[in-house]
Amino acid sequence: MQNSAAGAAPQPDEPPNASANAEATGEDVRRRAPGQADLRAEADAVLCRLVGDETGRAGLRPDQWLAVETLVARRRRALVVQRTGWGKSAVYFVATALLRARGSGPTVIVSPLLALMRNQIEAARRAGIAARTINSANPEEWDAVRAEVTAGTVDVLLVSPERLNNPEFRETVLPRLAATTGLLVVDEAHCVSDWGHDFRPDYRRLRTMLAGLPAGVPVLATTATANARVTADVAEQLGTGADTGTLVLRGPLDRESLRLSVLRLPDAAHRLAWLDGHLDRLPGSGIIYTLTVAAAEEVASYLAARGHRVTAYTGRTENAERAAAEEDLLANRVKALVATSALGMGFDKPDLGFVVHLGSPSSPIAYYQQVGRAGRGVDHAEVLLLPGREDEAIWRYFSSLSFPPEDQVRQTLGALAAAGRPLSLPALEPRVELRRSRLEMMLKVLDVDGAVRRERGGWTVTGEPWHYDAERYARLAEQRAAEQQAMRDYATTTDCRMEFLRRQLDDEKAAPCGRCDNCAGALFATDVSQAALDAARGELSRPGLPVEPRRMWPTGLPAMGVELKGRIPPGEQAGPGRALGRLTDIGWGNRLRPLLAPGAPDGPVPGDVLDAVVTVLADWAREPGGWARAEPGGRARPVAVVGIASRARPRLVQSLAERVAEVGRIPLLGWVRPTAPPGHSDRGNSARRVLALHGSLAPAPGLGEAVGAAKGPLLLVDDLTESGWTLAMAARLLRAAGAEEVLPLVLAVQA
Repeated sequence: MQNSAAGAAPQPDEPPNASANAEATGEDVRRRAPGQADLRAEADAVLCRLVGDETGRAGLRPDQWLAVETLVARRRRALVVQRTGWGKSAVYFVATALLRARGSGPTVIVSPLLALMRNQIEAARRAGIAARTINSANPEEWDAVRAEVTAGTVDVLLVSPERLNNPEFRETVLPRLAATTGLLVVDEAHCVSDWGHDFRPDYRRLRTMLAGLPAGVPVLATTATANARVTADVAEQLGTGADTGTLVLRGPLDRESLRLSVLRLPDAAHRLAWLDGHLDRLPGSGIIYTLTVAAAEEVASYLAARGHRVTAYTGRTENAERAAAEEDLLANRVKALVATSALGMGFDKPDLGFVVHLGSPSSPIAYYQQVGRAGRGVDHAEVLLLPGREDEAIWRYFSSLSFPPEDQVRQTLGALAAAGRPLSLPALEPRVELRRSRLEMMLKVLDVDGAVRRERGGWTVTGEPWHYDAERYARLAEQRAAEQQAMRDYATTTDCRMEFLRRQLDDEKAAPCGRCDNCAGALFATDVSQAALDAARGELSRPGLPVEPRRMWPTGLPAMGVELKGRIPPGEQAGPGRALGRLTDIGWGNRLRPLLAPGAPDGPVPGDVLDAVVTVLADWAREPGGWARAEPGGRARPVAVVGIASRARPRLVQSLAERVAEVGRIPLLGWVRPTAPPGHSDRGNSARRVLALHGSLAPAPGLGEAVGAAKGPLLLVDDLTESGWTLAMAARLLRAAGAEEVLPLVLAVQA
């Protein structure tokens, strides 16, 4: 550890001057001879130096001290479930300092988010603790960090849970860590539990590390969002309930600084207009949460165009841009980050003045965790929920990505067994009916269950028997449905909102807060100015977004008998396309979802939708390189339309293709039709989509000749694109028939 700076600032887990700000120490603590001073006095002295309290009056709160004593003096395991801002990181940083002073090895902290890691490393630096991290964002530093760990110069090593299942890390780094660590900390420990709102299979790998810990190495698990069921499950998963000497600390979850409100507005335009009109009136700087990446980018773009200092923050944001956005928020250079749950657990900004949710999360526990970012170091912070009509459709979409049904799991196990060698995810994809993200999640669960193992080169079966626990997965589905109902109830309840959330987390001391809109009356009106509403409606009604063509074939197709690999030749590719909107948009998405929902009535394209498609075409023509601009190398005007015949919505797609041809005064040449029943899942991965489509699409009679005779680009019309492969394979057929260029035009993108 390095020396703490004199007058160290209070850390973000607590308000300034609070007694729980114990997140630091210095080299002088390490130099003390063990046993010379009372442990409590030593811990409080560390605290005083941390917060710059020269009077020596600062001290740990009773529960914090109890946790520190359990870890340092008793070398036992503890599970701490306390509200955001209670000072959980104070416990493990003070415990680290005291354990290191007594000759213990470094602390290992398993931490789930890069934003959280950055906060923790900065807190450690201010505390004089040498902290390093190994995660997906810093691979170029891994060798240097490992060398420092080996040399004993690292006090705290933060690792992402994904590292625990990396073969090289698991085989070369993990054993040494398990043998030498002085304290294991599992931060955001609700991720261990599949009953928690953010279950991560990689966290279950902690069992391996726990099993390798020498006797007497303390373990600390912390979370702010665990009800009684999750608490019990985490205790079981981590072995913290293994003996009667284990400490489990659950405290009251009230946040006295938070004022909870719900604003029910008529539609997305009113919600966007309300944000535009009220954002600058909200205290300080804050976070605007959305449910999807598309919504975050859409809202951030609009608010920025209206003069607000905002930045989008999503899983699609590059690491460097994320770090810059976090710094801008911490320094109050922006009014808000418009974020998905990518900015969630552990982000520390003591003076965060507000959290607004544009759309309702599907779980009250997840909601409590996110709103807990606000008001940690200020007396008052506003928390507002603006639910929308699209929320439940988004909930259903994410629910569809849960653990796969048994036949798909068995298919995966069979494919791995038949291969007789490790298969990478790209090599496995053509053999199974799962998208990569869902396939990877399933394999991690199977790895924890002992059915598969990740090795160098990919995944392989272990040969161990495996049971599909259908009852457990059904209970999980029921739990998710109950959580969704709880969020509906939260939005409509006339009782205290904070009490409602606390009861969802099984807080036995839950009582009316006296601050929320139901307790104290509404603080915010729902009216918006006509100018703001007109601007929002204009933004949300503006149709059109690019549809990028597929450029590369999925990996692994030749192994399945289809000789397609590498880059798609330019002469076989589709050109850039356009869509009216995304199904997850808060604008056109709300109009398109009912039209394209499974089981929705089929019929001619509605007039307002057709008008919007015509606008998309007109805007497309006027763009740089468009056919309405006389530019060198510009695109020629489309000369004809070709449709992709639809089984689910034949009348809709036929009328769309016919009307586009009529409006453009160009012929409808015919249709690309399926020649066999669909042999793939609607949510299959790219390789399976290509395998299913290869050889199962064909031009209708006469279409090939008509395409060959057409002199210019073709518009390829369909209702919906999800993976882009139907468009790609249909375009390949048309290019083979002689089409100069194929430009896709669809109503919606499923993304």
